[in-house]
Amino acid sequence: MTIHAEQEEPVLSDTARDRALAEELFAALRAKTGDGIGITRASYGEGESAALDIVAAKARALGLKTERDAGANLVVTLEGREPDLPFLACGSHLDSVRQGGNFDGAAGVVAGLAVLAGFRADGVAPRRTLKLYALRGEESARFGMAYMGSNALFGHLTPADLEARDARSGRTLAACMRDVGVAVERVAKGEPLLDAKRVGAWIELHIEQGPVLVARGLPIGIVTGIRGNLRHRSVECVGEAGHSGAVPRWLRRDAVFATAELITHLDRHWRTMLERGRDVVVTSGVFGTDPQEHAIARIPGIVRFSFEVRSQSKETLEAFYDLFLTECGLIGDERGVEFKLDRRIESAPATMDAEWTRRMKKAARGLGLPDEDIPSGAGHDAAVFANAGIPSAMIFVRNEQGSHNPREAMDMDDFLAGVAVMRAALKEAEQ
Repeated sequence: MTIHAEQEEPVLSDTARDRALAEELFAALRAKTGDGIGITRASYGEGESAALDIVAAKARALGLKTERDAGANLVVTLEGREPDLPFLACGSHLDSVRQGGNFDGAAGVVAGLAVLAGFRADGVAPRRTLKLYALRGEESARFGMAYMGSNALFGHLTPADLEARDARSGRTLAACMRDVGVAVERVAKGEPLLDAKRVGAWIELHIEQGPVLVARGLPIGIVTGIRGNLRHRSVECVGEAGHSGAVPRWLRRDAVFATAELITHLDRHWRTMLERGRDVVVTSGVFGTDPQEHAIARIPGIVRFSFEVRSQSKETLEAFYDLFLTECGLIGDERGVEFKLDRRIESAPATMDAEWTRRMKKAARGLGLPDEDIPSGAGHDAAVFANAGIPSAMIFVRNEQGSHNPREAMDMDDFLAGVAVMRAALKEAEQ
């Protein structure tokens, strides 16, 4: 990189400058999108749009160019000396689950802005153009699918995806995208909104959403890979309602007992796969009888639940899904119920780029920080970029109290350590 004329006045150190910027932005995001318990920034909704506006305004105040692309994502640009070269991209998402935490996704956006703003303030002109993406629609909470914003960038959303509905309002993903300025017609045709060949790398900082770094006493970790998933937003077990005292067991078609047996069998298969060294996690996060009709004296006729399996191995995902379908058939026959599945949704696993991972680890060691390898159990936009053929890397920052809840507790010193690694790795890449 080229260093322009030296500053005549004393300037803040990287750490002090990054801290001031981060504290200002996190406070502004919390104030604007707080819901009284946590923060809520629904995908393609008002809170997400407000968050993008906050970051855009700060980027412009720092002298950086901002624009919205055809996917309505915020793009912040620091022009390079050789703009015809594939650019280096960084960033994350700004949407959240309902009553979530303030750092999930936003930490990566703030980190990217800190790096670009710091280079500009120091008169550092990178060889390649650097772009920060504040992406829309990473969370699956609203429409049942993840990575909507990044998948739209690469032409991976289908017309069926666009017809997914918000469970609360009933509005389609297409309608909500159109509200915020997405070129929905292009997305529906599968037209890429971003040429993957123009992107030299994707770098993403994110809070760890599990307990590993906390348990190991480490401020950061270098991500090696990201689990993919197979899921059904809604599975119905359909039996037959009846009086709890009048129908004997052998004549019952009890949806609760059938579903409970299914989940128990899946847990047994999960344990067996773990014993065989497979990477896999299984979850049913939505589960229940219809509150409009269930009663203590009623045999439930319908149970609705969600199904999700995650793994770093596509083979493992498919193997467990086959077990799921088999168990649905066997238990359905035995108990006289039927399991009805909605559309299968899937996200592919991803491996982080070896060279960029090496660069991240070298940068961490050079700063006196640990370079611990850590796989990501949660999904991230980096998986979509990696599977589009773009060299991708991730830094995890330690975070207390897990994620997807209001108690996220990222320590600012840990965050600044992650930013420092990101900055150092980008500098090395430009030498």
